[in-house]
Parts: sequence; C-alpha cells; structure tokens
Amino acid sequence: MIAVRPARAEEAAALSELCFRSKASWGYDAAFMQRSRAALTVKPTAIAAGRVIVAAEGEALLGVVAVEVDGDTADLDLLFVEPAAFGRQVGRKLLDAAAALARQRGARRMTILADPGARPFYEKAGARFIRMAPSDAIPGRELPLLELAL
Repeated sequence: MIAVRPARAEEAAALSELCFRSKASWGYDAAFMQRSRAALTVKPTAIAAGRVIVAAEGEALLGVVAVEVDGDTADLDLLFVEPAAFGRQVGRKLLDAAAALARQRGARRMTILADPGARPFYEKAGARFIRMAPSDAIPGRELPLLELAL
C-alpha cells in the first residue's frame, strides 16, 4: 500500500537522487542533467519547514513533492516519481497531497513550471496553461507555466 507522509530529514539525499533518476527518464543528455542537478536537489530546510511530502511503500521511496506558499499562491517546487513506480498513481497522490498542504497554508491557486513532457499530466489533473516562462534551472530554456485552482 502506498502511504503519503511528510519527508524525513535523513531522506534528503535519497529523494534528490530519485528526482534525478525521474528527470533522466525523459531522455535528457548528461550535460543537461548536470545543469539540472541543483534544481533537482531536495533541501533539508524545505523538509524541516514541512514543505516536502513523500509517497512510500514500506521503506521504498516512490515519489516526492515540494510546495511553497506565499500568500494565496503556492508554487509547486518539484514533483518526481521513481521510474519503476510510473503508472501507479503516485504522481496524482502527491499532487493531491501538495494541493491539500497548500490549501491548509492559505493558498487558493498553485503555479506549476512543468517539464514539457509532464504538461499533459498536470492538465489532466485540472491545471490550465498560462504561458511559456523561463526555466529556473536552464538559462534560455522556456517551459509551460500552468495554474491549478485550489
């Protein structure tokens, strides 16, 4: 059974590696992945602030999501699923948990700067495309910016 729970501080490195494996599954080359590494790092400070949620099955980490709330807007910092767990609704469970956390912290909408390959996932979950926006990891790259009403 998949459990959704707050991340633990000692899981930061393992979660960062999970993010890296998940991003690499889109077929990006090694140079791109190295430039993306900082953006794929799960920060212990975010875990300590209660902004990081994991999906786990026993001790196996299946996915991670992080959200930051500023006023009535939340930003989906990251959402990654272990490639071996694709197709098991892990991403949807994590997105729902992130939305619940954001609502609990006062947000009414969540912005999502999505990987182009993940855009259909977010749109299926109810997010709507706003515009293309600069990547927070790769200078000169544009990504779809979406918004999910909470």
